[in-house]
Amino acid sequence: MLSIAARTIKTTSVKSVLGPLTSIRTKVTLPDLPYEYNGLEPYINTEIMKLHHSKHHQAYVNGFNQAEEKLEGAFKSNDLTQQISLQGALKFNGGGHINHTLFWQNLAPKGKGGGDLPKGALASAISKEFGSFEDFVKQFNTAAAGVQGKFFFWCTDLYLFKQGYNKASKRVEIATTPNQDPLLHLIPLLGIDVWEHAYYLQYKNVRPDYLKNIWEVVNWTTVSERFAKAS
Repeated sequence: MLSIAARTIKTTSVKSVLGPLTSIRTKVTLPDLPYEYNGLEPYINTEIMKLHHSKHHQAYVNGFNQAEEKLEGAFKSNDLTQQISLQGALKFNGGGHINHTLFWQNLAPKGKGGGDLPKGALASAISKEFGSFEDFVKQFNTAAAGVQGKFFFWCTDLYLFKQGYNKASKRVEIATTPNQDPLLHLIPLLGIDVWEHAYYLQYKNVRPDYLKNIWEVVNWTTVSERFAKAS
């Protein structure tokens, strides 16, 4: 994060050179959805989308900005204890913002890209690692439905499952990270939010039904674009 890096540099022997950078801080805003709140009906209903985007995601944005403001003050006052204590809030809320932004982009209305099957190089990579697209979905859903606790399987109860690309081994993988941690050790391609707030108003406690239906609105065009850049 540029603001943290810049303020950290100020505490070194070169602070007189880089001092002006300390006025730079990261402030995030709630992104607009690339579709209407009712655009993912009937697979994700309008009420869920309104609450999820305007309330839950907005809370992560607010939490991150508040923590950043406090951190700026902690650096100015050289309060190391405060600087350290704020890292958890920055990580949780910043990760929540990153993960949800990715999630919105991964979805599209049916008939406008949502549910269209992956093609080309991405389809080949999925088949290579999982046998077929159907086997990939089955493995993904089985893992997502069964995991317990606060995890991103790449969180009471948000889980965000992600498909990622391992640039070193050139493989498409399914991975997991705890809490709201963003995916750092892989390049994120696809994220599906399975915290209860993402589905409970519509699917109650039947998470497998949500996981079955959400593939009808997954935007594989966006996933394929990420894959092309990554590979």
